[in-house]
Amino acid sequence: MKPDHSASTHRDDLAVDDFMIPSDTAGISLFVRNKRPRGMTEFCAERTLLFVHGSTYPAETSFDLALDGLSWMDYIAGHGYDVYLVDVRGYGESTRPPEMEQPAHLNAPIVRADTAIRDVGSAVDFILERRRIARLNLLGWSWGTTLMGGFAAANNDKVNKLALYAPQWIRTTPSLSDLGGELGAYRLVSAASARDRWLTGVPEAKRATLIPPGWFETWLDQTFATDTWGNAQTPKVLRAPNGTVQDSREVWAKGRAIYDPSMITVPVLLVHADWDQDLPLEMTKTYFALLTNARYRRWVEIGEGTHSIIMEKNRMQLFRAVQAFLDEAAP
Repeated sequence: MKPDHSASTHRDDLAVDDFMIPSDTAGISLFVRNKRPRGMTEFCAERTLLFVHGSTYPAETSFDLALDGLSWMDYIAGHGYDVYLVDVRGYGESTRPPEMEQPAHLNAPIVRADTAIRDVGSAVDFILERRRIARLNLLGWSWGTTLMGGFAAANNDKVNKLALYAPQWIRTTPSLSDLGGELGAYRLVSAASARDRWLTGVPEAKRATLIPPGWFETWLDQTFATDTWGNAQTPKVLRAPNGTVQDSREVWAKGRAIYDPSMITVPVLLVHADWDQDLPLEMTKTYFALLTNARYRRWVEIGEGTHSIIMEKNRMQLFRAVQAFLDEAAP
């Protein structure tokens, strides 16, 4: 299976490959996309990167969404990097577990963090074997920071640097993705709820100029198109596995953690935006203090941005902060 490239306008100076790789579960395949400069023939740990998405939306329509002709994947590849993204099972172009083809209430929440971290591991091993390298850089967004952080804590030998955008940690405020009630295997996300969640915490006077014209609609159309069943409903919806919500209820909201940040020994960058209500500032502050064994650590706070600053007017501040971290020689 080769997904089409409708989610991204690919640049002529970049080579693109899409793969369906096996997971550790029979019948479950994972979508992986690779972008790199055309003609690139030498590969190394320092210039190889894997991105993973958050708890609701897939990787390709965030990390490789062309806005004003440029995606974040394009930006990093354009700096001479071999860049990958992966969709965890149940998201985007990856296999949806059989529970997602049944009414949600018939099954318990699926794709919890331990399963998703194994999917990250499958993608990492695929890349390391493909490029014959020992390590690579990891970049996670939101729930993806738990997946990348958890993987790194157990596999420092496979990680060069770790960049975490909107880091998830122990929760002391209500979750915007948890609407309460009994959880089924997955939840249905509507266009209206997606926009309302996005703008939570943004001052009313700033809302009109936060997202450039057309960007939200472009993201919405391409994201919802990744769910064939949901895209055929009226109105359109997106199915998202509920494992992450169950983890939040049973672990994060109970004052416990899925992994120990002090086990991470590689360099770490945290990036957070001040209007992020999904994963508030206090989480980043607490998490940063726990990175006691990182080779070095850095925290960048960006003003006038939400949890989705990746697709807002100040996105280049995020791109540049991460790129500087990736490019620099170790102090």
